[in-house]
Order: sequence, then C-alpha cells, then structure tokens
Amino acid sequence: MSKKRGLSLEEKREKMLQIFYDSQDFFLLKELEKLGPRKGVISQSVKDVVQSLVDDDLVSKEKIGTSVYFWSLPSCAGNQLRNVYRKLESDLQTSKNRLEELTEQSNALKKGREESEEREEALAQLKAIELKHKELKDEMVQYADNDPAAFEAMKNAIEDAHAAANRWTDNIFTLRQWCSNNFPQAKEQLENLYKEVGITDDFDYLELSPAPLSSVVD
Repeated sequence: MSKKRGLSLEEKREKMLQIFYDSQDFFLLKELEKLGPRKGVISQSVKDVVQSLVDDDLVSKEKIGTSVYFWSLPSCAGNQLRNVYRKLESDLQTSKNRLEELTEQSNALKKGREESEEREEALAQLKAIELKHKELKDEMVQYADNDPAAFEAMKNAIEDAHAAANRWTDNIFTLRQWCSNNFPQAKEQLENLYKEVGITDDFDYLELSPAPLSSVVD
C-alpha cells in the first residue's frame, strides 16, 4: 500500500486560508494549531504556514493586550489580489514604454550605418590608419633610449648618484681619520681592515665624465 502524500506548502496555505474564510473570525495561534490538523495541516507546521500568509498580506495579525490575533476575510484577499494586479499592470506598461524608447534609440543609431560602398571604404581607411598608428608607436619604442627627455632624465640621475657616492667617500675619510686619532695603537690592524673592505691607497673621489653629445638624437 502506497504511503499517503503530504500537502505541499501552497496546499497548506490554501487549507489555512479556508479556515479563516469559513469562520470569518479571529484566532489565537494555539487555536489555529488545533484547527489545522482537521484540514490536513499538522500542528507543528501551522505557525510557519500562517506566518507566510501574513508576510504576503493574505492574513492580518494584531497584538491586543498580551495576545496576538490572526484573521482574514475573502474581501481582504480580493483587495490584495487587485493591488498586485494593478502593480503588475503598472510594471508592464513601464516596461512597454521603455522598450519603445530603446527601439527608437536603436533605430536612430542605425541611421548612417547602412551598408554601402562609401561606408566600406571609410572603414577600410580607418583600419589602415589604426594599423599605421600601431607601427609608428612600435617604432617610437625602439628609439626611446635616444629620446632627449629620457637622456636628460638619465643624465640627472647619474649626477645625483655621483654626488651621493662622493658624500659616502667623505664619510669614509672622516671615519678613517677618527679611527686613526682615537686608536693610534691599532694603526696596523686598521690598515689591514681598510684593505679587506676595499679602501686602498688609490681610494679617492669619483670623477664625472661629460656625457657624449652624440647620445642625443636631434
């Protein structure tokens, strides 16, 4: 013997609404939980079903004193359905108006873009110009190293680096003199240390060679 199928949510909603329509009375939740099983809606699901009806404005809910009452009349449902119908009608008309506007805009944009020999020729010229622009842009990249502005920026960077290197040379000379003055007894050890780190007798300031004029392309 096959097992009896339970009610779907929509069927439960219809059953609970029928309770309200048949009695046209006010109910507490506990009363609805007793009446629900008579319509095939188990008491444990009555609360959720009724709340879904309240959320959809098909059942009214009001707290009076310490108790919460539920009620619904056929006329209320009819009004609700009429309101929904009017809203859908309004949305439909708005969508139709928007569709007409978009259709008009589309037709307006198509004007002047009809297929013709002149349009095909203009598109071909545009494509050729874009291709030439790309070729010239790629060629400019190849000569970027000879760009006067880039060369000037490189020259300034070299001068800054040269000045910074010589400032460090000054610092090294100052530190070397300070060590000699404060640790004369360790002169030999200091000289060995200087040689190990690359500070030899020929250690001196850097000279900056002038940039060749041939590096700049006129």
